[in-house]
Amino acid sequence: MLSNNMGHCFMGRGAMIPRKLKPFLCRMLSGYKPKNDVKDSYKILELEEGCSPDDVRNSYRNLAKKYHPDSSSGMADSKAFIKVEEAYRVVLNDLAAKQKSEPGEEEEEQFKPKSLEHRHYLSFEGVGIGTPSQREKQYMQFRVDRATEQVLEYRQQRLESRYAGSDLSRAKDVRQSKKVKITQAVERLVEDLIQESMAKGDFDNLSGKGKPLQKFSDSPHIDPMTHNLNRILIDNGYQPEWILLQKEIRETIERLRKSVVASRRKLGEPMTLSEQKQWGRICEQLAEDIRKLNKRVDDFNLVVPILSRQMVHFSTNKEILRARKTYEAVVEKVSDSDTKENEGEKGKRLGWKSSLLKWLKLTPK
Repeated sequence: MLSNNMGHCFMGRGAMIPRKLKPFLCRMLSGYKPKNDVKDSYKILELEEGCSPDDVRNSYRNLAKKYHPDSSSGMADSKAFIKVEEAYRVVLNDLAAKQKSEPGEEEEEQFKPKSLEHRHYLSFEGVGIGTPSQREKQYMQFRVDRATEQVLEYRQQRLESRYAGSDLSRAKDVRQSKKVKITQAVERLVEDLIQESMAKGDFDNLSGKGKPLQKFSDSPHIDPMTHNLNRILIDNGYQPEWILLQKEIRETIERLRKSVVASRRKLGEPMTLSEQKQWGRICEQLAEDIRKLNKRVDDFNLVVPILSRQMVHFSTNKEILRARKTYEAVVEKVSDSDTKENEGEKGKRLGWKSSLLKWLKLTPK
């Protein structure tokens, strides 16, 4: 009766019981008593008599993973796990009893019951004993020691590989020294050529000889050496790559626009069927040129140092519409000029006739 009442009390507050204690509480409250004999224990562990202790441990480990309540297996069952645990103990005791009759203390120690091995698969890699917090501290110290050993092993291997490849390092040092000697030789040769040219007087005709370099800027926050170098580059026609690309892109788009407008003026208005086909080919060629130009725009955007100077891609449709508007404006301008010329010639003709009539009227009859 007492066990039943306690069972109801615990079942009513099941959420307060830790998961790890549930199988043991169930075994205590249910009044379970191990009734397995040796043969049934072997059957529960799915083994045969005469197996080795390693087979017993492996079988128990697999069944613990399968039936333990804390495992994520879909076949987790606390009652089945309790049976497996009792069977494991019975089989180990049986093996230990059989081994007592045989000589050898080392083999006898091998068959003694050990701690539950399923704990190795719950947390902390099976390191430590005691409460979870104590095991966690022991596990952290274990990790530190293991990391220290791995660092020492790595350093040892590195030193061994370094001394093993000493011949390669020597060859590398020889090649590096040769490069340094060649560089120094080139520098000495250039310096000798400069001194020889100065002795001949090749630098006497240079403008500003013997005078200090003029400061590029009076700002104290600007490095004078850098600005002097920039001034020398600018005076000698040097231009950065992004400026040259920008100039090239602008000249290319302006040339394409002029060529499209000129091609449209040659076709005339209205266009015949053949002229429309020719205009279509012109638009296709323009689209190909615009595609190549947009690649140059991408190259420009990668090297331009100022974000606000970046360019957008050109659109083929917008360029064709722009060419049509330009063509219409040119045609309208030409037509207006032709109209004015016609009106001027007509006025001249009418003026001549009116002057002739006036002269005839004024002549005596």
